[in-house]
Amino acid sequence: MRPTSNVRRASRPYQLIPVLLSLATLLTMPLTVVAQDSPAAAKQYGDFCSVCHGDKGQGGMHAQQGMIPPPRNFADPAFASTMTRDQMIQVIRSGKPGTAMIAWESTMSDEEIGAIADYIIVNFMRNGMHAGPAGEAAADVTLIYQEACSVCHGDDGKGAVWGQESLAMPPRDFTTAAAERELTRDRMIASVTFGRPGTPMPGFGSQLSPDRVEAIVDHVREKFMSGVEQSVAGNPIASGEYHLQPYPNGLSGQFERGRSLYMGNCVTCHGMGGAGDGPRAYFIFPRPRNFLDPATQQVLNRPTLFRGIKDGVNGREMPAWGKVMDDKTIADISEYVYREFIQNQ
Repeated sequence: MRPTSNVRRASRPYQLIPVLLSLATLLTMPLTVVAQDSPAAAKQYGDFCSVCHGDKGQGGMHAQQGMIPPPRNFADPAFASTMTRDQMIQVIRSGKPGTAMIAWESTMSDEEIGAIADYIIVNFMRNGMHAGPAGEAAADVTLIYQEACSVCHGDDGKGAVWGQESLAMPPRDFTTAAAERELTRDRMIASVTFGRPGTPMPGFGSQLSPDRVEAIVDHVREKFMSGVEQSVAGNPIASGEYHLQPYPNGLSGQFERGRSLYMGNCVTCHGMGGAGDGPRAYFIFPRPRNFLDPATQQVLNRPTLFRGIKDGVNGREMPAWGKVMDDKTIADISEYVYREFIQNQ
């Protein structure tokens, strides 16, 4: 996870018209106290937020054509996994420098701002801060490790090759006896939260909630340090039910059509065999997803693949194919990837 850099604002005046109209409308409305996920919060979101973020929180509205960077896609699992409620309230209240997101603190009460944040969390952030089924929660933590930690520490916890060769201090190998001896749970929580001064290890306390920090630490300790694999009964993903989840909205995927689409659009990065070794892979950092990695096979089911292909993946060069492909086409590609690389373990 890298901090988002400030990017230039849209410079042409007409590009900010939707934002200015939204603000003008808000200035004329009476302020009322709203409860979490109330009809009033839904109406305020529809009146003042959906013009940029979309009716379903997915971004992609016409207003985004004049905004650099584009409005946030709340449904992106990678965003949801790193955003806390307090952070969202702060952005709504004070705006976000370097973007078209304005501050609403002068026209909304704290109660209204909190209610809109809750409305977004409950309705759009599918893998985010609100509690979900145990299988989704377990998959969420594993995906956070894959996206934020494995780039340095490796999929196997032993340290990625590039990190060992390129960083001034190689990443910690969690599988060694020294790690077992030296790394207490409290020390690891502090390291993930605040980073390790004098090392390349950054702090993630501003991006992950304390509960998520603890969940990541426990994931590392259970998977790499204890030497004890979770039982099927204690791991909702391994139980098989997680991998039986269907595509959203009643979609189904066609394997053969998906194969053709994969060969035409995905091979250059993910490779013919799905190992993340296509001809462009060596110019991409982090490297494209290796679908043959056991940790990846564990957490990618049909709906997770569908969302990743449709919405893209923050922090990687994986684009949001939903901007140029319809949902049926994305389901076909997902079906090929799932049956050819994930299910065929």
